[in-house]
Amino acid sequence: METGTVTAGDEVTVSFGDSWENDGGDTGGQAAADKSAQGVVAAFGQSMKTLRVRAGLEREEFGRRLGYSASTVASFEQGRRIPSPRTIEQADEVLGAGGLLTLWKEQVERAQYPVFFQGMAKLEKEAVELLAYDTHVLNGLLQTEEYMRAVLDMRRPVLDPETIEQRVTARLARQDIFSRWPAPLLSFVLEEAALRHPWGGDSVHRGQLKQLLLTAEKRNVEIQVMPTDREYNAGVDGAFTVITRKDGMRFVYTEAQGTSALQTEPEQTTLAAARYGIIRSQALPSRESLDFMERLLGSL
Repeated sequence: METGTVTAGDEVTVSFGDSWENDGGDTGGQAAADKSAQGVVAAFGQSMKTLRVRAGLEREEFGRRLGYSASTVASFEQGRRIPSPRTIEQADEVLGAGGLLTLWKEQVERAQYPVFFQGMAKLEKEAVELLAYDTHVLNGLLQTEEYMRAVLDMRRPVLDPETIEQRVTARLARQDIFSRWPAPLLSFVLEEAALRHPWGGDSVHRGQLKQLLLTAEKRNVEIQVMPTDREYNAGVDGAFTVITRKDGMRFVYTEAQGTSALQTEPEQTTLAAARYGIIRSQALPSRESLDFMERLLGSL
């Protein structure tokens, strides 16, 4: 697939094959993009199967070498499940494919995300700074696996089990941002309501709060809480994320009801960053925010 370019000053709405996409609605464009993504996954799976058969390996043996069951290998080959980049590298090595499978890695990785989020997923990999304000559900970068499953299970229309597995795998992979080096600067402001929602039940809720406290200990991470009783909140217009790349280019991402927008116009990105600064000043300081989350955890 060709990768599109975005120049400063543009607000972009492009298709699946480009770097950024913000049309996640139920449109012909998204349907075509979804079909394209499915085609990529199916073609990769067929290539893997062809190489496996050529190497004389049964699914059981191939799966054993990769650390998967034969049924999972079948899901990869039939395009029902998307392998991780690391799995693709392992498969290429096991089959002696000489890079034929790793050529697919970027396209297959992109296909694991919903169409409207693929541009954002790419940006997260390139970020030197990420500022996120979340109001209703915790940011995917902060979610535990159990929280992810609970939230995805509540989606309507209902997601099929394979799609849930793909999205959980993709969301967990995004959390590599916390261990990347050089470490990007990461700041999160969470509305109190997002912290109090017991998505998945008390056990999941407790596990999620514990993970937030652990994540907040990282030197490059700041987590703040915006109490519900604040009379003033510059985030009144809703959740958004500001990302800055190494080249200094800044992006503002917003998402709602399966649609998203990615802005690059300098005035708007500068205002969004300034707005985030105001939100941070209105929220609880980091230490008080940790105390707040510890008290909430203790009350469960």
